[in-house]
Order: sequence, then structure tokens, then C-alpha cells
Amino acid sequence: MPRFARRATAAAVLAVTAAAIPAAAATAARPARGPLVTVLVSGTDAHALPSVERAVRSAGGHVRSELKVIDGVSASVPSGSLAALRSAPGVRAVTADAHGHLLGVDSTLGYDVANDEGSLYDVAQITHAKDAWGAGWTGKGVDVALIDSGVSPVKGLTSGNVINGPDLSFESQDPDLAHVDTFGHGTHMASIIAGRDQAASGGTYANQGSHLFVGLAPDSRLVSIKVASSDGGADVSQVIAAIDWVTQNAKSGGLNIKVLNLSYGTDSTQDASVDPLDYAVENAWRAGITVVVSGGNDGSSRTALADPANDPLVLAVGADDPRNTDSVGDDQVPSFSQHGTASRGVDVIAPGVHILGLRDPGSFLDQRNSSAVVNNRFFRGSGTSQAAAVVSGLVALYAQKYPNATPDQIKYALMHSASAPSSVKSVYAGLGVPDINKAIGAKLPVASQTPTGATGTGSLEAARGSSHVTDGTSVLTGEQDIFGQAWNPTGWSTASATGSAWSGGSWNGSQWTGSAWTGSSWTGSTWSGSQWTGSSWSGSQWSGHQWSGHQWTADGWDGHAWTDSQWDGSSWSGSTWSGSTWSSSTWS
Repeated sequence: MPRFARRATAAAVLAVTAAAIPAAAATAARPARGPLVTVLVSGTDAHALPSVERAVRSAGGHVRSELKVIDGVSASVPSGSLAALRSAPGVRAVTADAHGHLLGVDSTLGYDVANDEGSLYDVAQITHAKDAWGAGWTGKGVDVALIDSGVSPVKGLTSGNVINGPDLSFESQDPDLAHVDTFGHGTHMASIIAGRDQAASGGTYANQGSHLFVGLAPDSRLVSIKVASSDGGADVSQVIAAIDWVTQNAKSGGLNIKVLNLSYGTDSTQDASVDPLDYAVENAWRAGITVVVSGGNDGSSRTALADPANDPLVLAVGADDPRNTDSVGDDQVPSFSQHGTASRGVDVIAPGVHILGLRDPGSFLDQRNSSAVVNNRFFRGSGTSQAAAVVSGLVALYAQKYPNATPDQIKYALMHSASAPSSVKSVYAGLGVPDINKAIGAKLPVASQTPTGATGTGSLEAARGSSHVTDGTSVLTGEQDIFGQAWNPTGWSTASATGSAWSGGSWNGSQWTGSAWTGSSWTGSTWSGSQWTGSSWSGSQWSGHQWSGHQWTADGWDGHAWTDSQWDGSSWSGSTWSGSTWSSSTWS
């Protein structure tokens, strides 16, 4: 597809890097001639606001108001200074504020679906999902498992393609909170993967004739497995149990789980060859499930991927900044995105900046990030979480076209259809942004990855890294799960590998009372807002609801850094992907 720039709208902005503009550039921008024009000035993140304001003043303009939703300002700038601003270091676009509105408003959605940076329709153009929809590939018949904080029944997720798996969270015993997203992260991810206002034809999705909200795989079915409670806290034992459930039940009860989205990670430095979280995702992969994992959001302080994105088998995803165009060549990788090392980097990148997903009103994130709300219905977020959700949707499209494709083949196809930004190192971007229409249009590749030899017999506590849950009195540590049940790495790894880790509602020797799957839709369910406080968890008493350990890989809401996400990660010394070839193995 030829390179082209997206049509400029009021949502397009002037973006300035966080670094201060050099004095020479400021001097060059000072001529203040011509009438004043109103522009929107956006920074790369919340820390860029001072630089944005200095750039406006250097251009001879003045700030009219701060706009936290774009990490920037509305400003009046002399028209004669615009050319200088466009050529100043760090500036990526200069666009007039049309009629003073931040967003071009569609009468149905409340924003301009075709032109707003971060809209899912725009993401679908960048990844060419829109072309795939037009050809009839919408994810129909493919189930996508989402291990996250649950999903709330908001408009766009109530058209019949979302069902509940088990609730393994601390809120599972409260009927008002079970399965529902009290944190706000899972709803956002679900909307990116499978959101739709109503079921429609692929052509309708592609043309937006009725101005629908559409996720990347609108006809896929999303299976929500809740593990995180109202502040995002989840222990690694809950996540491993959830992965085991997905692996064991992928084809049971009418399910057809072909994709697992895991926008989660810990800062564990344990080697992936023994780490139980890595081993759990490998078992899912070997069972025929393409596991899509976000690479992590602590790129400003570390490079190594989070656990389990560090595992070489899975599809590790970094964030891409499209820079307000639909071509990939001029894209950048945002500083928050962990890109990995020479021995294990991200496989692909996908749009992950200012993504407009669905809002979960009253949730933890919603209450603490009011400036991320767009027209009451939508919520902006940036991070490798969003990027992973985009790729999970693309995988579902591919799995519909090639239902017998192995995860290795799907990974290879998405990687080798990708286009890389021209000025970004390959270690930062993997093979680039997938073109799903190109992947679907090609023959199914012959590809397999070399087995890693992982055992999963390492430490559960080491898998947590520094992320721990607490009830406000004590912290869960050591070789035990959330019930205090002793961790038997040899016994668990054998059961996980053979798909027998769950026995009814029992996992690791304890009965998980929220583990049943009914197969029913939660459409019409409500969240009362009540807190889970002191309910007995199958004999284990948790005295509070202040669960710490925010391990979800959302870098920011409205671009603001989310400092509760802690990352570390480590490279894996075995067979790893480096650029377009395995550094110590090959595709066969």
C-alpha cells in the first residue's frame, strides 16, 4: 500500500519531545508575523508539557489552556511561525484547532473515527485489518482468552461475543464483583480485541457506514478470565492458574481458544528455562494457543523484556508510535516500551500510544484518570498492553483464515508481513508493525521453533520478582500460592505440561471457588461498587481489599506515567529471536 499521511483534523496536533528545544532552534522560531492561529500542541508524554509550553513561547505565541488529555496545550501562534515550528527539532506536526474543538465529533461515537490518532479504526488502517475485514476475515469462529481484570458490560462489549471463564480474583466470592472489571484495564483490552457496537458484515466494519465502534477482531469471541482485583493486584500464582485453565479447557464446552492475550508481566530475573510463569505460557503454546504478551513499560530504566515476554516461544509485543500517519516508515518506538536485548527482543510492535478503547465507569483507573475520558464513553491509554491487544486481534483474523495454523506458523506469518520504521533499530522494533492483510493473502508458511528445553521447576517466589500482593497486614511471599498452599514445582510442572493441572475446581491442592465456567454471557450484569472485604476464600481469610502489586502493562492513561507498574525482566540464554533469524536456532 502506498505511503500516505492521514487527513489532518482538529485531533491532529503539534508534538514536541520532552527535551528542551535548543537555543538555536528557539531563536529561529521567534519571528512572529502574520495573524494568530489556534493550534493544538501535544507532547510525547506528561513530562513533555514544559517543553511544549517553551516551544509555543519561542514561536512568539502564548498558551491558551492546558489539555491533559493530549499531554499538551491549546495555543495561539503567529501564522508566520508555523513553518519554523514544523522544522524545529522534535516537532512532528502542526495542525490548526478546527473551530476550537479538540476532536472532530461524530454524532454517534463522539469522535472522528477516521482521523483521530489512536482510534481503533485508525489502528485498523495502520495494520490493514480494515482490508482484512473487507475480505470477510473478522475473527469469526475464533475464541480469544483474556487473562486480566475482568470485563464490564459497557456498550461496545454487549453484542453477544463476550463470555466469562473463571474468576480467580480476590473478588470472586462477591456476586456483585465476580467477573466484572473493577480495575478498568481488562475492559480496555477487551474493547481493542473484540469490541463492536453490533454484529455486522466485514464490509460494514471496513466502511464504517453506520459509524460503529469496532475492535480489531470484531466477530471473535472473547473469553474473560479474571485474576486482578479493584486495584490491579494479582499474584503470579493466580495468573499461572489462569493460564493452566485456558490450556486445559481451550476446546472444552464448545470453546475454541486459539489466542491468549496476556498484558501482564513481572520483573522477575529468573531464567526462563526454569521460571514457572514462562513454562505455563510455553505449555499453552504447545497446546496450539498463540500466546501474545506485552513486552513491558519500564523502557526508560531497563531494556530486558518482562516475564513471560522474555520466553522465546511466545509472541512478544512492543509499542509503536504512528506519529499521526498511516505509514510505518516514519514511526517511532516510545521510550516507555521495553524492547529487549540482542538475545531476546520484541518480535513485533503495534500501535500503543493514546489508544481509544472503552471506558469502565467507576473503576479504579477511571476514578484516578478523569482526563483520559473522551466524550464520556471512551478512555485513552498508552502502553505495551494496548499493543499486545492489537496483535491478539490480528492473530484472531489470521486464525480464522488458517484454522489449522500452529502458533509457530502464526508468529512467523505476522513477523514476516511486518514493516519496520526506517529510523528505528531492529532491536527496538523487532520486524516492525504487522500487515495482517498481507499475512492473510500469503500462503501458510512452513515454520517451527526449536524446543527450548524449559522445565518450569524454578521458584514461584522468584517468578513474582518484586510484585507481591498484601491484605494490608501481611505480604504473600515464599513458595506458596494465595491459599498458603506449598508450591511443588516438580508436581505442578508435570501436571501443567500434560494439561491436568486443574481437577474440577482444584489447583495446586486447593479448591478455587470461582473457577467454574458456566459458558453464559454476562450481558446485563452490573457492578454495585461494593468492596470485597474479609470474605473467606475457600478457608483462607483475607482481611482487607487493599491489594498491591499492580502488574498490568498499561504505561499510562492519558499519557501519564503509571508508576505502579514495576518491571525488570531478564533475557533468556537459550534459543532466541534476534532480528529476522534465531540467534542459536532456525525456523525449519
